[in-house]
Amino acid sequence: MDDDNDQENPIEDDYYTFLNIPRDATTDEINNAYRRQSRLYHPDKHTDPVRKKEAEILFNRTKKAYEVLSDPHQRAIYDSVGIRGLETEGWEIVQRTKTPQEIREEYERLAREKEERMLQQHTNPKGSITVNVNATDLFNEYDEDYEDSRDIFSCFEVSGMSFTQSIEAPLTLRDTVTMYGEVGTQNGTGSGSVNVSARRLVSSKGWVEVDVGVGNGPTVSLKGFRTLTRRLFCDGATILQFTARGIRPGFVGTLAMQLDKHTVGYLTYRAGIRSAMSTMIVRDTSRSYTALSVHIGILQSFLSLNYTYKMEEKQMKLRGSVKAGTFGVFLEYGAEKKVSRHSKLSAAVRVGVPTGVALKIKLNRASQAYTFSIHLSDEILPAPVFYATVIPIMTWTIVKKIVIDPVVKEREKREKEKQKEMNKTRMMEKQKEAKIATELMKATVSRIRAEEESKRGLIITKALYGRFVYPQQDRPASEEPVHRDEVIDVTIPLQCLVKDSRLVLHNASKSQLPGFYDPCVGEDKQLLVQYLFRTQTHECIIKDNAPLRIPLPSHKVNTT
Repeated sequence: MDDDNDQENPIEDDYYTFLNIPRDATTDEINNAYRRQSRLYHPDKHTDPVRKKEAEILFNRTKKAYEVLSDPHQRAIYDSVGIRGLETEGWEIVQRTKTPQEIREEYERLAREKEERMLQQHTNPKGSITVNVNATDLFNEYDEDYEDSRDIFSCFEVSGMSFTQSIEAPLTLRDTVTMYGEVGTQNGTGSGSVNVSARRLVSSKGWVEVDVGVGNGPTVSLKGFRTLTRRLFCDGATILQFTARGIRPGFVGTLAMQLDKHTVGYLTYRAGIRSAMSTMIVRDTSRSYTALSVHIGILQSFLSLNYTYKMEEKQMKLRGSVKAGTFGVFLEYGAEKKVSRHSKLSAAVRVGVPTGVALKIKLNRASQAYTFSIHLSDEILPAPVFYATVIPIMTWTIVKKIVIDPVVKEREKREKEKQKEMNKTRMMEKQKEAKIATELMKATVSRIRAEEESKRGLIITKALYGRFVYPQQDRPASEEPVHRDEVIDVTIPLQCLVKDSRLVLHNASKSQLPGFYDPCVGEDKQLLVQYLFRTQTHECIIKDNAPLRIPLPSHKVNTT
């Protein structure tokens, strides 16, 4: 289990939430929100010097939010890259007539220029280690005397290993040199190769690459990629392999077309070395991945179907594939689980003829991959299929419960403490600002409350924001939540947002609303609202980023 250090960003102001308007707010909505909030916080409304100074802080925030969102140019920058975009060095050269897309591209260009100075110091190492294990003796039938004399460890034999490694050296934004190599051994026979490639980004539509390698004879190849139209692109490679029998030329070319938003079709032709032709259709959506391939070649031909079901909420993928051809047929099924930000663990069982049964376990850690391929049986037998399926599941369940879950919980706790510490000063400022805002709201809230009472409208009786739980899941409406310092009272700030007996909050963190702050950084938060409407008691609870619109009949509390 690794200890990933997530990049922590300081808390950034959300201008839309501060004005309580949606991200697609019109100019009129922005102007109305500004006028309403300005009347609340304008320093001239206060004679007390202390209150005047406190109001000035919130008025300046309101003014800043309005200046950014009312200016199409600044708003486009803010929407694209946030406040950091408004503060990025070089924005003064951006023309005010640029579209939001052009603004994002300009920001990315400035960011690339900043990174270009650091390119010489960076490499991108990638590697993999593969271990092939022969464990067929576990399920082979032996005479009784021999079977009694052997131990379980003697049934495992490492039949092969391979190592690959690559290092990228970016020279400029357009030029990259890569060195990569492979060393392997299989049943006592070793092999290896070393390659160096230089890639040049010709334009935004294509690149060319020269690759030189040594191993089983020197090889030289010229590769290229080109976007032909918005939906059509191609790549190709010409290869020269120098052997003792002479020069073996080869060519590989692929033409691809975007069939729809999620589907791409590929047509590949290979001549010279391993001549073949293949076609493949790939459909990739947020929930699934499907690939159908037909390959016709001199050495082998096959038909394959791959399907992956993505369970994003559980950070898990379920995979299955079937492949049939001149070499035989096999079925493969397995799962992949994301165990941390940079690590993924997967296991797959392959059952086929004439290959038998095999189990493959793979760990991806950042840019490194570790694969263990275990050959369990030369024939399709129930026992190896059963154990190859059940043992990884049982092992994962036990390891997750005993090792991974406690480590993840501890790491999350450390990350939350780190985040709180990083934002400690900012949070103190936000807390102070929320108290000031609440004090400044009291006079306005008294007026709003009186108006709502006179027409039996919307009156917020209690509002709590933060992390809290109830003693029982099926609690009575009158039962109070259990909380510590992780909940704040936001009754006054919410009442201040009531207009014409309605309250609307948008899908953003409520911690950015005036009078709010985050009482438990890094924790999941909720907003509990108890209110009266037409003298009837109502109550609701929503997640931090969920929208809220009250009153609603479904919020009515049955007091009988």
